[in-house]
Amino acid sequence: MTNGSRLWFMMKKHKALYLLMLPGILYYLIFKYAPMYGIIIAFQDYSVGRGILGSKFVGMKHFIEFFYVTPDAWKLIRNTVMLNVYDLLFHFPAPIVLAILFHEIRISWFKRLVQSVSYMPHFLSTVVIAGIIVTFLSPSSGVVNHALSRAFGIEPILFLGHPEWFRTIYVGSEIWQKVGWGTILYLAAISGIDPTLYEAAKMDGASRFQQVRHVTLVGMLPVMIVLFVLTLGHFMETGFQKILLLYNSMNYETSDVINTFVYRRGILDADFSFATAVGLFQSVIGLVLVVAANRIVRKYSQTSLW
Repeated sequence: MTNGSRLWFMMKKHKALYLLMLPGILYYLIFKYAPMYGIIIAFQDYSVGRGILGSKFVGMKHFIEFFYVTPDAWKLIRNTVMLNVYDLLFHFPAPIVLAILFHEIRISWFKRLVQSVSYMPHFLSTVVIAGIIVTFLSPSSGVVNHALSRAFGIEPILFLGHPEWFRTIYVGSEIWQKVGWGTILYLAAISGIDPTLYEAAKMDGASRFQQVRHVTLVGMLPVMIVLFVLTLGHFMETGFQKILLLYNSMNYETSDVINTFVYRRGILDADFSFATAVGLFQSVIGLVLVVAANRIVRKYSQTSLW
């Protein structure tokens, strides 16, 4: 049987599964792969009237303009990198820790309750989350300022007006919003660990902490590696919507990132070619990080994306 006939036989045999895959495949073909044709305009002076095929080719002009002419280019890159580094340091480990804590809870009704509560923020829209943050941090009627004033006598602080507070607010809100939902894959990984490993560890005299360290974490490691590599693919793409809703002229110094800059140049100023070039730069960095990270983890472990 040739490879073609074997493939056709497998598709016919498992046609129900392939039909279930079809919507996902169509989504990626239509909304992810087809728009890649538009990358061409990053190397053109694109004109809506002339179209992609009729616009003038200018090579690397827009990339050079971003790096050498745009005055805030390196500030944008720095802010994007810093936000993502903080996100990796604090947000990425948070679901891992929470999943382990959920696993260690022995009271089933309490475990279900705290899991449900932790999932809730995930289902709130980014607009609602941003509204909650602005309301809570308001210097006049915000809960945070009221608590600080009552407990420590601190004068109200305009948190969103101070650049040094923005990264803390952003990363903290990301953890609160996504940590519960992020535990799902880790809890699934923990449930797949052989219970006899815990029994063997107990017989060897391992404490609860040692069981977590040598059994639970080891069982979660493959999922942790895969999610870490996937996270690196979005390293230069910070949460655009939340930043757009929270940033202002007072905190631009730390809140203005590449995505918000692309929005202003591409949508507000209609400079499509320049915005596409900057967006392509982001994507290339993400691709390089994913390939490099995958090669490293494949070299030192048995788990990798490909």
